[in-house]
Amino acid sequence: MPYPTRRKLMNLAVASACATLVLPAYAQQADGATVVVVSGQRAALQSAQKIKQNADEIVDSIVADDIGKLPDRSVTEVLQRVVGVTMDRSMAGDPQHYAVEGSGVAIRGLNYVRSELNGRDSFSANGGRALNFEDVPPELMAGVDVYKNPSAEQIEGAISGLVNLRTAMPFDFKGFKGSVSGQKSYSTLKEGKATPSASLMLSDRWKTGIGEIGLLVDLAKSQSDTRTDAIKIDAFYPRDNVVPGKTVWVPKGALWRTQDFERERQGQYAAAQWRPFTGLTTALTYFKSDYHMKWSEQAMLMQHTTPYDIKVSDATYDANGMMLTGTLSDPEHGGINYNPDRRVATRDSSTTDVNWNVQWRVSPQWTVRNDLQRIRARSEGFDSDVATGLQIQSQRLDLTGGMPNLIFTDAQRAMLADPNQYYWAYTMEHRDRSKADSKAWKTDVQYEFDHSVLRDLRFGVRLTDRNSHTHNSNPSYNWQAITQPWMLGWNISQLAYLGDPRFSNETNVHTYPNFFNGKTSVPSVVFPNDSLAVGYPGTYEALHKYYDIVCKEQTTKQGWGSCDFAWKNSTFGTDPAEINDVSERTKAFYSQLRFGFDDLKYPIDGNIGLRYVRTNSTAAGYTVFKPSVPTFPPGASVSGVAIPDIAAFSEQQDFANSYSNVLPSLNLRMKASEKLQFRLALGKAMSRPDFSQLQGYTTLMEEIKTSTNEATKAITVNSVSLTGTGAGNPMLKPTTSKQLDVTAEWYFAPSGSLTVAVFNKQLKDIIVNQLNTYDVAGADGKTHSFTITSPVNGARGHARGFEVAYQQYYDNLPEWLSGLGVQASFTFVDSKRKLYNPVFSPYCTTGDGAVNVNLYVNGCDTDGRSFGNLPLQGLSRQSGNLSLMYDKGPVSARLAYNWRSKNLQAVNTWGTRGTDGKDTNSASPTYGATNIAWGLPLWADAYGQLDASIFYKITEKLQFGLEAQNLNKAVFKQLMQQHAGTSGHSWFATGPRYTAQLRYSF
Repeated sequence: MPYPTRRKLMNLAVASACATLVLPAYAQQADGATVVVVSGQRAALQSAQKIKQNADEIVDSIVADDIGKLPDRSVTEVLQRVVGVTMDRSMAGDPQHYAVEGSGVAIRGLNYVRSELNGRDSFSANGGRALNFEDVPPELMAGVDVYKNPSAEQIEGAISGLVNLRTAMPFDFKGFKGSVSGQKSYSTLKEGKATPSASLMLSDRWKTGIGEIGLLVDLAKSQSDTRTDAIKIDAFYPRDNVVPGKTVWVPKGALWRTQDFERERQGQYAAAQWRPFTGLTTALTYFKSDYHMKWSEQAMLMQHTTPYDIKVSDATYDANGMMLTGTLSDPEHGGINYNPDRRVATRDSSTTDVNWNVQWRVSPQWTVRNDLQRIRARSEGFDSDVATGLQIQSQRLDLTGGMPNLIFTDAQRAMLADPNQYYWAYTMEHRDRSKADSKAWKTDVQYEFDHSVLRDLRFGVRLTDRNSHTHNSNPSYNWQAITQPWMLGWNISQLAYLGDPRFSNETNVHTYPNFFNGKTSVPSVVFPNDSLAVGYPGTYEALHKYYDIVCKEQTTKQGWGSCDFAWKNSTFGTDPAEINDVSERTKAFYSQLRFGFDDLKYPIDGNIGLRYVRTNSTAAGYTVFKPSVPTFPPGASVSGVAIPDIAAFSEQQDFANSYSNVLPSLNLRMKASEKLQFRLALGKAMSRPDFSQLQGYTTLMEEIKTSTNEATKAITVNSVSLTGTGAGNPMLKPTTSKQLDVTAEWYFAPSGSLTVAVFNKQLKDIIVNQLNTYDVAGADGKTHSFTITSPVNGARGHARGFEVAYQQYYDNLPEWLSGLGVQASFTFVDSKRKLYNPVFSPYCTTGDGAVNVNLYVNGCDTDGRSFGNLPLQGLSRQSGNLSLMYDKGPVSARLAYNWRSKNLQAVNTWGTRGTDGKDTNSASPTYGATNIAWGLPLWADAYGQLDASIFYKITEKLQFGLEAQNLNKAVFKQLMQQHAGTSGHSWFATGPRYTAQLRYSF
């Protein structure tokens, strides 16, 4: 399905706005002739609109239209319906894998998002500061509020926006209330059995001799089994040996994969309220979310190391020389080397939040609110890859259509299904374990004035003590070869083929059924069984013994050599490099005055305030140095650059950091009429660095290059390079923003409105990776400066744009259409980032380490040229929503389309990087060599998805519903940017998904 352009979305928005003038709703008429009964979805929109209209700040809300019934299957999917909010559809930190329910959100193009639960800070143990919204059961939520500008009384930390998840409380209901629901979900791509979900909420309140008491219990459990199919085209390489007299661009090959994803999400929520007398209410709440995930992947990956030797036949090219069709082969190296990869990943996460709140109206003027909160978050992950390998003689590609066409002959398909063609290739493991704890105390005091202008004065204090502890295996992703073609002849005698009885182990032939919902077909492939991946470390040891066998054969045959690729598992829990331990304490004070000039022709109200916060953090760290001074022959003449005399050391060090921030804010609202109002908001906001960016582990390195005069045997030290890498930077400061918001809001009906917002955020101290120095004293007392790469507050920028939102029900249509309504929104964001110390070189260099800042900041092509001038990551310039709604009688239905334009996902990330780029810099001493580190900008293409739901009230208490996601069978596409053109990199298909549910309220 073609993606809508900006013009199409704008036309839809304009048409919807015009409809407000042409089709006024009967419910809006002043004569009262028509009465519209409001319930369900329409009542939820009406409640959300009232929150927006009456709020002191600029806020957008989504309200559940029944107990625990938000309009989507996950909190992330709910949030993307809010104007200005976009959802990331790739897995967190891994753009090469698709997330069916999303992995995070950005507000107005920025990811400085803070999360709250019932107005209190909340987070996951993910190395960041916010919740993983996909972990939270939407069944427990009564509503979601998105605040887009700060006020002094709000907790600091939300530059782009604040997401507040609201749960129900016992006193929200007049008496006993209960609800139970059951669902079954089915994925058309995965097929198989439907997965169940269920929720139960019970609430009641009683008047007793000690006051009024209320209790509420809410439980939810949901399972989701989905599948994602993917096709990927590797980067294009510049080739001057294919077409005489011309440079053409040829991909290394095509890959394909299937991922089966299983998710179980559980939620437990309980609340108790006690009102001993009027004016005093206390509440105790308990919230716990558990998230269990497992995915298993069969991926046809590539480990071909000679892309410049690939032969091309029967090829066509576009105007820029990029290959469109062609057959690839590499007879010189026995074929194109592929590694069918079986990957299994699991993650268990939980967040537990316990809160005690007391609200006391001491007198008609004074009110005191007190909060005590404890949060404990945990997360543990395991990721394991085991791969076979084979060499394909040729591969035919057709890249002229909307998706790549991979063409295989019958003989090729038979070869790919033959286990005897495969060898054991590699393993890779990763482990991580994180925990985060927080204790917080907050007291707010409110004094209400009896005054024509002054409304109330609010002031308060908040103290927090938070700790984040993360373990990562070292190496983090420990890739190790078993047998690979590049090892032949010097390290191993042969590949460990499956057909050899010595190397027999558990494998299976995967047939890729229903691939891309039957739109395309790929061959069957031989993969390791899941048991080999989940059996780590025992299965890894057994597989790597195959290497020992063939290596010993080789060393015996040639009479020399060593087996240097013996397996070493990654360490976990024993190396300081694995640990990121950060503690943080904050003290905040605020004062905020609310006022209103009601006697003006156009009444104005608002608030002005100031928040002061002091942050003190400590990061436990290490600085490690291992010298690499070469051993010179006795008596040799050594001259040239002096080699520093620095002894090896491993130094433990705690890094203390502290900073203060003053955050003023002003929010004004002018009422032109009861239906039309305008807002102006000014403020300063901050977002602290993620805990993952504060790790205090620094590795220092020494590289010494020498040359020897063969005649005299004299040795010359040509250069000494002192470099290093900081895993993080515990001395980082927060990113800050000066913000301006202006809105115009027309509320022409209880559930009808047209709003426009213009915003500008001026960002300062954006965190980027750049170079700085680290001084070390040598044995002679001299100071030596190491150039290290680490995160620094190294850039400024802006995000500015506008939002338009419209909703209305058309009650004056013919009877059978009178329940129709429309909800539409459009957001435009322009952004720019400017480094304090610009890093740009037109040509790239060798080495893909962190010291190659040009590579990480600007990106490098396979022809050795840089890109530069890249936008902020994750930001779509345009995004929009369009929903057609129907609410009449027992029927409530919605057809919802969500769209966002392309956005930069990453630069130099796995799958679009390498170290075999061609050096095309004529001034380089290695001109023409294929030794350049390259990393492409990876973009998410424009994407639009159509979802739908319909619910029918069988009785006032019993309701049946059907929901559908991705009805348009949208394919998520990634693009890779190269100088010859931007082309398709990956295509992900998940297919439509359906859910049937039954709800009963009592």
